[in-house]
Amino acid sequence: MQKKNQRKSFARGIKIHISVFFRRHPVVPYIARWLAISSVIGICVGSVSAGFLFSLEWATATRESHLWLITLLPLCGLAIGLLYHYLGRNVEAGNNLLIDAIHRPGDTIPFKMAPLVYIGTIATHLFGGSAGREGTALQMAGAIADQFSRPFRLTVNERKILIISAVAAGFGSVFGTPLAGAVFGMEVFLIGRIKYDAIFPAFASAILADSVAKMWNAPHTHYAIGGIPDIAFQHVLYAIIAGVAFGVCAALFSRAMHSVSSAFKTWIGFLPLRSLVGGVIVALAVLAVGTTKYIGLGIPTIVASFEQQLPVYDFVLKMVFTIVTLAAGFKGGEVTPLFFIGAALGNALSIFIPLPMGLLAGMGFVAVFAGATNTPLACMLMGIELFGVECGIYVAIACIVSYLLSGHYSIYTRQMIGEPKHSRFTHYIGKRLSEL
Repeated sequence: MQKKNQRKSFARGIKIHISVFFRRHPVVPYIARWLAISSVIGICVGSVSAGFLFSLEWATATRESHLWLITLLPLCGLAIGLLYHYLGRNVEAGNNLLIDAIHRPGDTIPFKMAPLVYIGTIATHLFGGSAGREGTALQMAGAIADQFSRPFRLTVNERKILIISAVAAGFGSVFGTPLAGAVFGMEVFLIGRIKYDAIFPAFASAILADSVAKMWNAPHTHYAIGGIPDIAFQHVLYAIIAGVAFGVCAALFSRAMHSVSSAFKTWIGFLPLRSLVGGVIVALAVLAVGTTKYIGLGIPTIVASFEQQLPVYDFVLKMVFTIVTLAAGFKGGEVTPLFFIGAALGNALSIFIPLPMGLLAGMGFVAVFAGATNTPLACMLMGIELFGVECGIYVAIACIVSYLLSGHYSIYTRQMIGEPKHSRFTHYIGKRLSEL
């Protein structure tokens, strides 16, 4: 009896000590809980991203070996339009729906967003649309992760962190840039501010998702910049000039995307017909230019932009193909096309700006993206992760200048302004870009 009482007393003492420890160190249970949640997100999102990348690789290879598939792009558009018209009206907003869910969490993001956007994106690439992959990765990640918000009994603020972590995991795993992915998740929804209470979950989710994707041997493209010049006044000046061009290009892309999308919706209200017409336009344009380099992801041209001189109009044609494809209702993302546009523009600028071609291509690769999404910090990290730390100063200059010069435009219209880009615009704080 005495031994039994001693055991109870000992157990009670252990519980008291644990309770006191957790009260004194509340960060320990916080880290343990979010590490468990991030592990679930990382495993699910990393695996889905890997499968998505393999599917994209198959779709691209199949299209390039059977070019007659491009003639079926209008029918593909019609099918995607019908799919979203009858099954996906409440998820058609895509990435903007994720941003809305972070700002004002409401109902759980429908799980059907994941299979719908996956099917739509693979079909778009298989039949010759010009689109990317980031939008699909983010939407699949957000839709999957949000299904755990109730089982994990998350509060409203914790659910915001969950979606941010999912975005970070999706971005980091699909591009193989976990650090950039984590910062992108915290930076993209509120311009000028970062939600630091999400920093641990975002980084943990992005790193774990990227690790899982790599365990599946997910295909990622590797880029290399040749010589990096020493930091000097004239080189910094050239980088600023290039950044101005990248920022203007980013603003033009964002404005043209929204203008063409609005025009399509005004002229053709029925989504399936809109996608059909868009497919006809893109298919005829491919026939007219006589090459497939401006459709799909365009990875071969991006790689070539670091190594050889490209036609100076490449970035313009890619911009046109992408805007028509996505504005018409096809699925995918804008980011990889923005990489193409930025790298090709940097390649063209090397004719006029005395910096190495590969460096300018790398600067454009991330800087146009930074200006079009208002995420300069994430893009700086992406440049360093992809191209090496040696180009960090030049990449940072290009991203900052592009971010400032792109104005309050973005490919994501639901972004909210936390801090304006200039003190003259303080009255913009708290407004969405779509309201300006």
